[in-house]
Amino acid sequence: MTDALMHAVSILNDRFLGYVLLFALLAAGVYFSFATRWVQCFNPKELLFLLVGRSHKKGHISPFQAFAISTASRVGTGNIAGVALAITLGGPGAIFWMWVIAVCGAASSFVESTLAQVYKVPTAGHFRGGPAYYMQYALGMRKLALAFSVIITLTFAFTFNSVQANTIAHSLQTAFQIPLAVTGLLVTAFSALIIFGGLRRIAQFSAVIVPVFALGYILITLIVMLLNIPKLPGVLALIFTDAFTWHKVAGGTLGATIMIGARRGLFSNEAGMGSAPNAAATANTSHPAKQGYVQAFGVFVDTLLICSCTAFIVLLSDYQATPAQGIALTQFALTSELGNFGNYFLTASVLLFAFTSIIGNYYYGQANVEFVTTGKKALFLFRVGVCGMIFLGAIAQLNLVWNIADVFMTVMALMNLYAIFRLRRQALDVLADYRRQKLQGEDPVFYPENVPSVGKTYAWHSRSHLEAGPTQK
Repeated sequence: MTDALMHAVSILNDRFLGYVLLFALLAAGVYFSFATRWVQCFNPKELLFLLVGRSHKKGHISPFQAFAISTASRVGTGNIAGVALAITLGGPGAIFWMWVIAVCGAASSFVESTLAQVYKVPTAGHFRGGPAYYMQYALGMRKLALAFSVIITLTFAFTFNSVQANTIAHSLQTAFQIPLAVTGLLVTAFSALIIFGGLRRIAQFSAVIVPVFALGYILITLIVMLLNIPKLPGVLALIFTDAFTWHKVAGGTLGATIMIGARRGLFSNEAGMGSAPNAAATANTSHPAKQGYVQAFGVFVDTLLICSCTAFIVLLSDYQATPAQGIALTQFALTSELGNFGNYFLTASVLLFAFTSIIGNYYYGQANVEFVTTGKKALFLFRVGVCGMIFLGAIAQLNLVWNIADVFMTVMALMNLYAIFRLRRQALDVLADYRRQKLQGEDPVFYPENVPSVGKTYAWHSRSHLEAGPTQK
């Protein structure tokens, strides 16, 4: 019975829902790219200022910390396994289409993250927000908001986290023969230590660990590239030529290459899916568009940097000489270049990628639990439940749960795409307000009365209110 259900759900995902979600995300990315006049083509100097500049109040979550939380969730084992599998199934040309889709998807990320900032709400010492918040406060659709909150919590905080714990446990068992239960207990304990510390501890952890492991992975890739400099021009040429090669057109496989690359890009960076806005809303910044730019950059970090690192590691190796796929293929490539060190480094990367994803995914659930109820008991029980699922995921096989989560993720993403399309005027007006102030040589500050289309906001003060003196509680 279980096998039959798993087969049916797998078919539903692979032959229908996967394509529906892909085309919806792609259409949104293209539309918002043109509607925003390619907002994702930002000025690097300005972006650096937005990312690390002191535009937040002391004690609040900084734009960089919010960026780190979302990147922690975005960058996971899929950046290692998924990219290698895309090359195996779609050829080197899949990487080109992965890049193209990331550039388009960044516009959707800007829009959803900007809206999350506009409709965030203040809470004890920080802010929270996300799709559920703009569904209720901007669209007035409470039932849709509640449904979204339940689905994203079940999908990210429970299911995806159990799968990440499963990846960690099996990796350590394979590499060092550590029992699954032992790894499960350790991962659960470390996760509890962070998530029971609240948003600030999550932000502090992410802001330290995410840059370290990302830079480490990039550094190893640069070493591999330096060791294979003569091959590098050929690999770059192969990525572009394979994306349009005539034999694929004649053989009818070009469409498959495009689809595989597109799916890898969209599903990895989560642009438009409604997950990253939950982290974007936590930042204390002077204008919503600022965090929109930062989160659009997060798409590039995930796909154009981390995913590309895996692609170059694999393509610079003799990858066609092995039947290995996924993580095993990346492992083969690194080991062939760096010996046993490559194997150990990849194991460590898998552990860090998976663990940081657990922390980022958890916060997406917390933001939505707090939307449904602000009771401390409910939040405590949620945290205990997440820890339980992390341990269960480490010791159990969860293939059916994973496939069902894919269905939930599709539904969640379609809800979010519907909402941000309905709210496109508000997002575009906020962007226009930001650009107008930049043209006047100002550091943009958001006042709701300057953008009437946004309606009522709970975390942003009017200019007249600020001049009067009192602060919003």
